[in-house]
Amino acid sequence: MAFSIAELFTKHNPDKFDLYEHHLNNQMVRVLKTIGYDRHYKSAVGQYLYDQDDTEYLDLLSGFGVFALGRNHPTVVNALKETLSLDLPNLVQLDVSVLSGLLAQELLKTTPDNITKMFFCNSGTEAVEAAIKFARYTTKREKIVFCDHGYHGLTMGALSLNGEAIFREGFGPLLPGCSSVPFNDLAALEQTLSNKDVAAFIVEPIQGKGVNLPDDNYLPEVERLCKKYGTLLVADEVQTGLGRTGKFWAIDHWGIKPDMICMAKALSGGFVPVGAVAMTQKIMDTVYNRMDRAVVHGSTFAKNNLAMAAGLATLHVMEEEKLVENSAVIGTDIITALNALSSQYEFLKEARGKGMMIAIEFQSPKSLKLKAAWAMLEAANKGLFCQMITIPLFKEHHILTQVAGHGMNVVKLLPPLMLNQKDRDHIVGSFDKVIAETHQIPGSIWDLGKNLAGHALKGKSK
Repeated sequence: MAFSIAELFTKHNPDKFDLYEHHLNNQMVRVLKTIGYDRHYKSAVGQYLYDQDDTEYLDLLSGFGVFALGRNHPTVVNALKETLSLDLPNLVQLDVSVLSGLLAQELLKTTPDNITKMFFCNSGTEAVEAAIKFARYTTKREKIVFCDHGYHGLTMGALSLNGEAIFREGFGPLLPGCSSVPFNDLAALEQTLSNKDVAAFIVEPIQGKGVNLPDDNYLPEVERLCKKYGTLLVADEVQTGLGRTGKFWAIDHWGIKPDMICMAKALSGGFVPVGAVAMTQKIMDTVYNRMDRAVVHGSTFAKNNLAMAAGLATLHVMEEEKLVENSAVIGTDIITALNALSSQYEFLKEARGKGMMIAIEFQSPKSLKLKAAWAMLEAANKGLFCQMITIPLFKEHHILTQVAGHGMNVVKLLPPLMLNQKDRDHIVGSFDKVIAETHQIPGSIWDLGKNLAGHALKGKSK
């Protein structure tokens, strides 16, 4: 009998929640069913998902930023098919890879001129792990500094640099020598660096949890302080890189030159995981300083041909389809249009972001009736109001979004970079309608809010 993935998918897609509940994380299934996200998707093209009823959904999560090119881009698909058809030598290990050399060459064309070397791995968290090791070895210092509310991954070293307590709780003791400073606080950073014992400061140019933007002078001053005190500057561009913010790298908005850049997510084209660290010649030459250290740090599957082919095809599509430019234009237009609604709605504080990394933040209103309703939700679970936005967006308007982080009233958009004017109008119009409904008390959307509050309070009592 021939083996067929198509047959397996068709036969078992209706059973996916049962399979997941029995063999994987059953709490994830509970979450999806509670908020009504338990759909059976059967196909995906570009920025759109399709369920078993052929209902079209606009995906503004893009797999947490993985699908910058959209799903199933034909150029990447063809590149992978071609790679598989060639019977190439792969992962010979006691050899070097042609495709990895080509991908490194193309990526280094996009980085600041002080960055001249690449290290490949499999994910963003692996990239961060490598950066930690490289920084310690290069500087002969132990300490790593990160920002409050920062996110750099969930493996043990990366988790030690995670600024959100919910991810760290119960997994200690974590990596020694790691400490945090407030994001956007230069005085706190200088105080921490001034002892000249910090190996690296790792920072997201724009924080993913909440889409927090720095002041205009923050990152340039960070670069100056790191140089002053001999600390390596590591830019975590796992989420912000490859056009997400309307520049190829988010650091390009401020013209800074870090010592290392961590990348992943979008580089995969949405198919084969690939991560990387771009770095200075000095760091590479210090870590790999003798022949017997040529394999001192690596990753078994890192430079596999499919991952490298996916990365090369991704860079080709981004340039060919001008996705970075489209991210800047359409993203800015969405932010501007949503901000124009703030004068109409008390709950809407602001839209912010760069390119297609967008946050819509909500706030406590001034009107007594609205204020009381807000307080009810906040008492049940801080940040619960945003579920009253995301759930109707999904159920009624078929837009997939997410809450930007734990305990915050921020909805986050990370759409594929090829959104068009029709998508833009659908996004703005749908937010307008849903936010308007939150200002109608009583109303069906507040019935949803009471239900969510009930679930939250029930969960707390256990």
